[in-house]
Amino acid sequence: MTDAKTLGQALDALLQPERFKDYGPNGLQVEGDREVRLLVSGVTASRALIEAAIDAEADAILVHHGLFWRGQDGRVTGWMRERLRLLLTHGVHLFAYHLPLDAHAELGNNAQLGRVLGLQADGRFGDQDLGCVGQAHQAWANPQALAKHVTNVLGRAVTCVGDATRPVRRVAWCTGGAQGYFEAAIAQGVDAFITGEISEPQAHLARETGVAFLACGHHATERYGAPAVGAHIAQQLGVQHRFIEIDNPA
Repeated sequence: MTDAKTLGQALDALLQPERFKDYGPNGLQVEGDREVRLLVSGVTASRALIEAAIDAEADAILVHHGLFWRGQDGRVTGWMRERLRLLLTHGVHLFAYHLPLDAHAELGNNAQLGRVLGLQADGRFGDQDLGCVGQAHQAWANPQALAKHVTNVLGRAVTCVGDATRPVRRVAWCTGGAQGYFEAAIAQGVDAFITGEISEPQAHLARETGVAFLACGHHATERYGAPAVGAHIAQQLGVQHRFIEIDNPA
């Protein structure tokens, strides 16, 4: 058992949020009133996750996508009111880390996605060095073979655009909505780029440059960092941990 202050300090020490220019506040977003025996991790602080954590008798929740973002409507109404009501009524603490949870070299979303896909980073690129670059497995002879591998591992369909015949030797990846990193990835000399989402311009760039663009799902690519961090911190502090998966087709 620990308290929320100690949990927050441990998370801050691990993820170092002060290093990042982010889109919202990192750390404790909603203060509860409980000692922490069970820490639940999840991808997004949705109502479904909060309700599942309450049913599991969690004392604190750790997520990648928190409640508060720069530029959002600050009024506590509708869905925001309901999420906050649940947390405050049950005294559950909510911790959220966005870019810091993406970037951690061992436990972050990018490192963990590389782990599950069999990719090991030997370089970084992009804004705040969030993107990873590494050697492709020799079995991935072309983008379609890589897409099939990613589909099998993540359990969801992958959109693959680019030169289907190009040999895949170097791969770049950055989880979530990192389609804007594609040009920086191309500049690294890679043959394929893996991320969560694709926007209209990236399809043209993939066709024109021959570099394959694989859109594998925002949620699907970011479901590994939070449980890795949660399990690590729980072991460090002597509390229980449980990851709760809330399915999301996006």
